[in-house]
Amino acid sequence: MQKTILVIEDNTDIRENTAEILDLAGYKTVTAENGKQGVELAIREKPAVIICDIMMPELDGYGVLHLLRKNEATQNTPFIFLTAKTERSDFRKGMEMGADDYITKPFEDIELLNAVEMRLKKNEILEQHYTPDSQGVTRFFHDVKTNNLVQKLSEKYEIERYVKKQFLYQEGRHPRHLFYLMSGKVKTVKTHEDGKEYITNLYSQGDFIGYTALLEDVKYNDTATVLEGAEVMQIPKDDFLKMLYSDMAVASKFIHIITQNVKEKEERLMNLAYSSLRKRVAAALVDIVGKFNLKEQQQAIEISREELAQYVGTATESLIRTLSDFKSENHIEIRNGKIVVNDVKRLKNLLY
Repeated sequence: MQKTILVIEDNTDIRENTAEILDLAGYKTVTAENGKQGVELAIREKPAVIICDIMMPELDGYGVLHLLRKNEATQNTPFIFLTAKTERSDFRKGMEMGADDYITKPFEDIELLNAVEMRLKKNEILEQHYTPDSQGVTRFFHDVKTNNLVQKLSEKYEIERYVKKQFLYQEGRHPRHLFYLMSGKVKTVKTHEDGKEYITNLYSQGDFIGYTALLEDVKYNDTATVLEGAEVMQIPKDDFLKMLYSDMAVASKFIHIITQNVKEKEERLMNLAYSSLRKRVAAALVDIVGKFNLKEQQQAIEISREELAQYVGTATESLIRTLSDFKSENHIEIRNGKIVVNDVKRLKNLLY
């Protein structure tokens, strides 16, 4: 679909030249010769990006930005200032008001097109709906990196091979890396005062692990342990933070995702406290199928009964009795000691 770009510029030559460059690049361009006309066009046309001069008669670029940020229809539209003013105070003022970028006159064609393309890609990410779990976080990071919203990071991160029961990190330690799971499975576990363990999350290939402690700059509040042989890429803390915070709008989107992730965990804790054991076991099996990407029917769940009980929050004996009921009701099968979910939809129906 052709994107519309609004150019607000009082200088006729610059306005027409800018529009011509954008037209040749395949965009639909609308133009305004002053700030007032520009505001009216922005509200009516709802462009994908607005390029606006600062110094204009009647209503300058700052006034245009102020009015558009107050309007619900245009408050999130990417806004690029086109200006001959290069003083730091002018840049700072515009950014504080909510501008997304600056292009300084005179500019090269490629500079203009790169700035527009970058804003469009960023907006695509901000408009995406990412699931509030490890897969959503992973997809978010993938989109950020592949769309070049940040400076390219090093291609040579350290890759470690871990064996079953080996720790990625331990509760109480300071974080130094973001972990990317290239293969295998990992669980995060929290130990209660009575010595019992509770599985806080499960991860499989393609998931990022340990980002919350890095963001909050605190010690880990759980322990990450390998469930089966794993290959793990370790991204240094400074590179992770650079990737995230080089663009505050992107950072805000990420924070929203992990906030939803926290809410999801809180809801799971509430279910552990108040839902019946049948519902809790059904929910755990459905959850694990999703987290381990068991998309094909009849794939076995590679997790021990003890670990599943820790995830459900019950005694192993109680879990086994419930699994026996599920087997007799044909919700699951047991093959070579492993659980196979016959129909995820049927299990989901047990939750309601």
